[in-house]
Amino acid sequence: MKLTPRRLATVAAFALVPVLALGQTASAANQTINYKVRASAFGQTAELALAQDISATGPATVAPGGAVQIVIDPAVNQVPAEGGGYTVRELKNLVLKLPVPANSTFVSATTAGGSHPSTVALEGKDVVLRVPGPLAGGKSFELPTVTINLTAGSSGTIATKLGGTSYNAPGLTFTVVIVAFGIPIDAPATAYPDPSPVLTSTTIG
Repeated sequence: MKLTPRRLATVAAFALVPVLALGQTASAANQTINYKVRASAFGQTAELALAQDISATGPATVAPGGAVQIVIDPAVNQVPAEGGGYTVRELKNLVLKLPVPANSTFVSATTAGGSHPSTVALEGKDVVLRVPGPLAGGKSFELPTVTINLTAGSSGTIATKLGGTSYNAPGLTFTVVIVAFGIPIDAPATAYPDPSPVLTSTTIG
């Protein structure tokens, strides 16, 4: 069978839907984040949903100018081994954005644990977690726990949320590599939380 760009795009879009729909876990102890996802290959796109469980902790109150520590812990997840009858080789280049909350000033951020090497740093107004991967198909993985240290402002509320408001301003990006007819296909994906819940809320005062 001759693989034209359109044929490859169709394969990628068809395979991505079950890949992302099944690549999730559930836990009553965690808050489930529902992402809208758009994946693309060869100019074709597929839109679908992705859920990721996350637990987050932070102080209920803080004095003006006081220290605030936010801890965000994603749950274990799994990359499916196949989707739509095609092999999922890996996920790679995962980037997750966490905006610095209003009424606070960024101090530092660190990661701990996780099944793959990662980095975290302030980039503009976002704390950005990067996991290059690869996250192998059919294997469980866990994103690291991210600890963000802030200094409280003079008043108001410090509300921690995930980044992303649209496909053009995503808070989560990654690439799915699918093997179709022996050919690896990169399908970049952009995502944003919808709805975007408050993970932690700290009252200054």
